Amino acid sequence: MPNTKTAKKQLRVSEGNRQRNQHYKTVLKGALKRVRTVIETGEDRKAATQALNEAVSTLHHSASKGIIKRQNASRRVGRIARAFNSRFSQKTKAQSEE
Repeated sequence: MPNTKTAKKQLRVSEGNRQRNQHYKTVLKGALKRVRTVIETGEDRKAATQALNEAVSTLHHSASKGIIKRQNASRRVGRIARAFNSRFSQKTKAQSEE
């Protein structure tokens, strides 16, 4: 329990920051889950592109706010982009060969 006025205020501030950070993390996890689901189904390239753009934007926004580190965001973007490219470049090659 905080004893001083300053400690009480700091407790309120840190609780507000924790709730805001938790919100951003939840939004980020949802965006990543959506893009992974769309990529795994591999049916609609347009929907996958839209989900990928949303996830990349959310990752960069979270990194700029300090929710996750910048390199963590870059690594995640690279991984989902690689998954996207591997899924949809194979389909494109198979369709062009037919």
